Amino acid sequence: MDLGLKGKVAIVLAASKGIGRACALELAREGASVVIGSRDQEALTRTAREIEAISQGRVLAVPTDVTRAEDIRNIVATTVRELGRLDIVVNNAGGPKPGTFEMLDEEQWVAAFELNLLSTVRLVREVVPHLRKAGEGRIINIVSTSVKQPIDGLVLSNAVRSGVVGLAKTLSVELAEDNITVNNVCPGRILTDRVRQVYRIEERISAGMSEEEALASVARDIPMKRLGDPAEMGAMVTFLASRQAAYITGTTIQVDGGLVRSLL
Repeated sequence: MDLGLKGKVAIVLAASKGIGRACALELAREGASVVIGSRDQEALTRTAREIEAISQGRVLAVPTDVTRAEDIRNIVATTVRELGRLDIVVNNAGGPKPGTFEMLDEEQWVAAFELNLLSTVRLVREVVPHLRKAGEGRIINIVSTSVKQPIDGLVLSNAVRSGVVGLAKTLSVELAEDNITVNNVCPGRILTDRVRQVYRIEERISAGMSEEEALASVARDIPMKRLGDPAEMGAMVTFLASRQAAYITGTTIQVDGGLVRSLL
């Protein structure tokens, strides 16, 4: 299937590894030129070279800390200057600090707000004029299944990422006449460094489990009985970026192997 992404230009944040890398790779494989950002310049440059070597598209690495407004402005300006246009934006950032309500202080709440909500606000503000100029656009936010079913011990994610969903629903209406779609994708337990941290995979291995046993224990309550692959997130994001998804907007879709039990 031709997804109509050849010649398109995308920005993907937090893309040096994990879900962000998988999204950038799948977009590039479909022929889009991709600008990737993350804080780790060495890893980012290496990832750009790896993706460019196995894909159809051009890949630029622009070091970006999503909590810094000047970095957000810079990656957008660099994209338009170097590639001439912008069509697709994938908002992605690391997860906020785990913990229960009483474990977390105000500074940690502010940090979570800046990392996962304000970064999205800032990027959208920068990109909308360029998407309008292109005549259409795709804004895709990576959130979490916590926006549909709160996760124990992740109160910051439960609260702050839900703000991204509210923002996206509002934007999907405000930007609809510009042919700009706005959607959210919720990764379930995708095998990334974040999942290894939150579910203490290394601790389980140190306690005597094999890696296979440790991963299986984390997947026990997932109906499909396995953790997801980042590539499966990349595939969903790439579809939402495609011309086939032009009439899909304001949605929040989980990629979770059936973990979330909610009806909506």
